[in-house]
Amino acid sequence: MTEPQPAGAGRRGIPTAGNVDHVAYTVADLDKAVAFFVDVLGGDLVYREGPIRRDDDWMAERLDVHPRAVARIAMIRLGPTCNVELFQYTAPDQRTDPPRNHDVGGHHLAVAVEDIDAAVAYLGAQPGVEILGGPETIKDGPIAGNRWTYLRTPVGITLELLSIPDGGLPYEKETDARRYAGEPGGWGGGR
Repeated sequence: MTEPQPAGAGRRGIPTAGNVDHVAYTVADLDKAVAFFVDVLGGDLVYREGPIRRDDDWMAERLDVHPRAVARIAMIRLGPTCNVELFQYTAPDQRTDPPRNHDVGGHHLAVAVEDIDAAVAYLGAQPGVEILGGPETIKDGPIAGNRWTYLRTPVGITLELLSIPDGGLPYEKETDARRYAGEPGGWGGGR
């Protein structure tokens, strides 16, 4: 088995990296997305900034967007370990259709829950949320026993709910590496 190594000399990867600070999504309507992440998902708004615009090539050189793009940004904290940065851009060459999961750049946000049926019922009652098929249990492979489902959100981000069974997952017999399992008592217990 591969044992996790402490940070420092001989450690592979980015020197001095401490943690993943955030993931970022571009949304069509920042206010609507912030409301969804705060009011429906239970996140905390950390800050907003913008509009950010430049008359030089800074936006293209630093953010790989059109030089005349304008950005508004919000940072949301979801639970004790996840920050989500939301961008709303306006740009002359902007495409507005979100990528599908099988498109390059496709993505989803996965949230571990203790009771997937209760979480699906709650989210399914929210305006604009579409449940894609309902919870399913994985039968084989490294995460057999995991229950999951995908949902479409009204802000263009696919959400996955997953519930990991007590006692762990089959991959844990093959390695000492572990997925982060969350905080006891859910998000409220970690704030």
